[in-house]
Amino acid sequence: MAETSGNPDIEFFWDPVCPFAWITSRWVEKVAAQRDYGVDYRFISLRLINKDKDYATEFPPEYEFGHTAGLRFLRVAAAIREDLGREHMAALVTAYGESYWDKPKGSGMRTHLSTPDHAAEVLEAAGLPASYVASLDDDSWDSAIDDEGELALSRTGRDVGTPIITFHPPDGLSFFGPVISRVPSTEDAVRLWDAVIELAGFPGFAEMKRSVREVPQLNILGGVSDRPQSEDWTDGHRAGHLPGDPS
Repeated sequence: MAETSGNPDIEFFWDPVCPFAWITSRWVEKVAAQRDYGVDYRFISLRLINKDKDYATEFPPEYEFGHTAGLRFLRVAAAIREDLGREHMAALVTAYGESYWDKPKGSGMRTHLSTPDHAAEVLEAAGLPASYVASLDDDSWDSAIDDEGELALSRTGRDVGTPIITFHPPDGLSFFGPVISRVPSTEDAVRLWDAVIELAGFPGFAEMKRSVREVPQLNILGGVSDRPQSEDWTDGHRAGHLPGDPS
């Protein structure tokens, strides 16, 4: 993983429970290794940026638990960063992601997310002290995490999700995503990076989007397939998963 000493080439705003943040982080790691980029993993909490929304009516039923689990672990990450330094963040991103997204479908892992036992497993995998499990419930970190998410949104506008990337921060290109459903090959990783930077850097470019996308190619969601199923997304969730969505 690329070191983050000095000024990083990439700031990556990460929520641990976002599947697209995980997939995109694996892509960015491949790019960083080939381009010798430094990556600084920063925080954005889906739970905090949606704090003024009504989860009962505006999100599918499982989202509040998931978003809260992400915030709980970001508190742990914030405490570690404050005490031990930013250089430990990449290991935490990897350890949390592998502990969840790489588990097989049907493992029941989702109900285990960001519990003390799960956090202890992640910390052990990242080579960090188990004592930081205590930060899961320390909401004194929430203000700093929220401020970091607001910084990311100040660079992109608010009608986005996670992840958010800044290339050559703080004044370089910032964008949401790209939302990709599978990790590119090593060769394709750099080609995709160059294409994204070229497109995002074009003056006046704002958005390119499609709502129909393949199911994220992750073990916890069924694994990688040569013929993945597609699904339609709207407002940050799969269409038809809210009570008011058309059937």
